Amino acid sequence: MIDVPIVLTGFGPVGREYAELVAAHRAQWRDQHGVDLRVVAVRGRSTQVAVDGVVPPREQWEPVEPLAELLARTGARVFAQAVPSDGSDQSGQDALQALGQGAHVVTATKSHLLTHWSRLDEAARRAGRSVRISGATGAAMPAGDLARSVLRGFDVEAAHGCLNGTATFVLDQLAAGHPLDAAVAEAQRRGIAEADPTADLSGADAATKMRLITGLLWGWDVTAVRVEAEPIGGPREVEPGHRLRQVAAARRDEPGLVRVTVRAEPLGGPLGALVGPEKAVRYDCGDAGSVTVSGGRSSPRGAARAMIKDTIGAALEATAGLR
Repeated sequence: MIDVPIVLTGFGPVGREYAELVAAHRAQWRDQHGVDLRVVAVRGRSTQVAVDGVVPPREQWEPVEPLAELLARTGARVFAQAVPSDGSDQSGQDALQALGQGAHVVTATKSHLLTHWSRLDEAARRAGRSVRISGATGAAMPAGDLARSVLRGFDVEAAHGCLNGTATFVLDQLAAGHPLDAAVAEAQRRGIAEADPTADLSGADAATKMRLITGLLWGWDVTAVRVEAEPIGGPREVEPGHRLRQVAAARRDEPGLVRVTVRAEPLGGPLGALVGPEKAVRYDCGDAGSVTVSGGRSSPRGAARAMIKDTIGAALEATAGLR
């Protein structure tokens, strides 16, 4: 039995789901996988709390102690990050410190991966620990797992993905005759779109996820990847049997470049067949053909499930670094 004490940082929707899943399924995962996952502390921006099963209410939390002291005192084997991608440097510094303290890093936070990619990989390799990022590359859809390990030995030439569920939903609404503002409002009403959908409509979110996938797939330094992105505009005519889709793409023979375009995809293809907020990634694998992964709920529970999978994988698999 492998004991896996976890320090969780971030207690918003994803962090709460993660902690609840660990508490609810601890015995099941001990029996199935031989790992004893337990959240031993939760850390917010300015307060923290020790955990023994259920996370206490916030009024019982205390001021934060230095992260290094918390990790050492709890013997944390995994540092799980479920904090917003707000562009601050704190997430990256925390992850580097956790690796230095001998903990694996499991993260659903994107921003510091874009700024600290090489530093995180180097620190993890020095420490003999891994950085797992499934929650940042597609929530419950295991696109990152294919790129990181499942397609090892395949000659992957290109990757094409519909990686933003809001974009897919909005494009379908436009095709049904709704104006852009109404399509976005409906996506927000259904809980598909964020209050600020700018990153979804501009292609920035899809580009970010594809940048991370290229780092896992080909070892590109995602901090240096260039992006060319076409925003979603008004309705557009498409030939019968096709749907407009926001597609993020990268090719191995065009290193360091991710393109996001709005293009017509055949209904019978893996990207054109998507409906609503569904997502998919197609990997073109040369003489092995194409491999596609799709589905997986874009929700706090889906992202938390991806983090759980990564936590178990970090404990069981003898890998170091981001790949």
